Amino acid sequence: MGEKLYTVVEDGSIVTPQGFRAGGLHCGLKKTERNDLGLVLCDVPAVSAAVYTTNAFQAAPLKVTRESLVNGSLRAVIVNSGNANACTGKQGEEDAYRMRALTAARFDLAEEDVAVASTGVIGELLKMDRVESGIAALPEQIHPAAEGAEAFSQAILTTDLVKKEACVAVQVGGKTVTIAGAAKGSGMIHPNMATMLGFMTTDATISPDALQQLLRSTTDLTFNMITVDGDTSTNDMLVAMASGLADNDTLTPQHPDWEAFAAGFGYVCQVLAKAIARDGEGANRLIEVRVAGAECDSDAQAIAKTIIGSSLVKSAMFGADANWGRIIAAVGRAGRPVNPETVDIAIGPIAVLEQSRPLPFDEEAALAYLQGDTIHIDVHLHTGSGSAVAWGCDLTYDYVRINAAYRT
Repeated sequence: MGEKLYTVVEDGSIVTPQGFRAGGLHCGLKKTERNDLGLVLCDVPAVSAAVYTTNAFQAAPLKVTRESLVNGSLRAVIVNSGNANACTGKQGEEDAYRMRALTAARFDLAEEDVAVASTGVIGELLKMDRVESGIAALPEQIHPAAEGAEAFSQAILTTDLVKKEACVAVQVGGKTVTIAGAAKGSGMIHPNMATMLGFMTTDATISPDALQQLLRSTTDLTFNMITVDGDTSTNDMLVAMASGLADNDTLTPQHPDWEAFAAGFGYVCQVLAKAIARDGEGANRLIEVRVAGAECDSDAQAIAKTIIGSSLVKSAMFGADANWGRIIAAVGRAGRPVNPETVDIAIGPIAVLEQSRPLPFDEEAALAYLQGDTIHIDVHLHTGSGSAVAWGCDLTYDYVRINAAYRT
C-alpha cells in the first residue's frame, strides 16, 4: 500500500489526530468489570462517513447513526458493548435514540451530532438505567491523551483478547496529517460492508464525498476481505471522522497528495482488519490467502474469501496439515471462472501443486511451517491479471467452546 508515502506512528491512537478526545468506563452491561461504555468526541464538527452491515436484520443503533449522518457531519460517537440492541423492536429503537439524546445533552451537542453503536448479545433489551448512569459519568472520563484512547478501546471489546489500534502520519501540502483507527471484532466475522465496529479519526481537511468514497473503496480491500466464521453481524459499522484541524488544502481525488493520504488510510484499515482476523475467537494462527492470475480482481476476491472462509481449510491449518485438496476444492466452488488445468498452489515456501498437478514435498518441512503463528497460502490461476488478498484464522476447539456458551 505504498509504505514510503506515510509514517507509522507507533504510539498513536484515535486521539492522536488534532481535535479528538475519547474515554470509557464500566456501567454494568458486562458481567465482568471491563469497560462497556465509550465515547469518541471531536472538538469541532467533523466531516464524517460510514459504511454498514448488509445483514437484513440491522440493529437499532445503525438506524440512528444513518439519521445523524444525513448532513455528513458528527461531533461524537457513543458506543456500548455487552448488548447489541439488535432484534429488540420498538423499544430497542427508543433506547438507541435515548442514548443519542442523553449523550448530546451531557456534552452540549445537537442530537444529530451524535452517532450510536452497540455490540454484544442479540435480542436482549439494554439495561437503560445503567446506560444512563454511565453517560452521566462520561465527561470526567474523556481525555485527549493516551489513557482516553485506551479506556475507549477497552470499552468496545466483547470476546476480543486484545485491542486493535493503528496510526500513521502523512504529508499533505506541507502539512502533517494524522490518520488513526480503533476496532473490535473476534467472532461473527464475515463483513460485507465494514468491520464489526470500527472508528477512524483524522485531522485532515477532506470533502464529504471524497471521505465516503475512500472509506467504501478501502473497506472493500481490507475489512471486506477478512473472515473468522462466515457470519455477518447485525451491528457491523465503520465510522470515519475528519476534524480538518491539520489545516491542509481540501483533499479530493484530484489533490496531488491524495495517493499518500489514501495509502495511509488504507494501511490503518489493513492493520485493523488483520488484527481482527488474528484475534478470531479461539484462533491460534493468522492465515493470509493471496490469489493471482484471475480474470479480474473481483474474481480473485471471491476466490480468496472462499478459501479463507472454508471450514475444511481452517481446520487443516489448525491441525498443521498441508492438505492442499481442501484449498483446490474451495477454488473450484467459488463460482468464478478457473481453468482446471492451470492452477498453482503454495503453502508458505512449499509448492504443493503446479498446473493443477501435485508436487512431491517435504511433509516435515510443511508441518514445521504450519505450526507457526502466520500462514501464507498462494494460489495462481494463470487465466488473467486479477489479484486479491484475504485474511482469516484457523478453526479451533476453543471457537466452539466460546460460542456454545456465548449468551450464558
